[in-house]
Amino acid sequence: MFAWRRTAVRRRVVVNLADNKAFTGVLWARRGPLLVLRDVRLLHPGAPEVPVDGEVVVERARVEFIQVLAGAGER
Repeated sequence: MFAWRRTAVRRRVVVNLADNKAFTGVLWARRGPLLVLRDVRLLHPGAPEVPVDGEVVVERARVEFIQVLAGAGER
């Protein structure tokens, strides 16, 4: 398993897509070429965050990069 998978799964992340959009949420699972996010908000430049119901499934091929956010007490 790659290090980012161990580091990022079940952590709050920002998934930046190639089309200049992003999601923030908990990276819940990685299923083959898919990432499953929970507690998701859609981020779009110049617009407020939009809560998203349910799980969001993102194809890894669409991901530009993933940011793992520091939790309480982490640096």
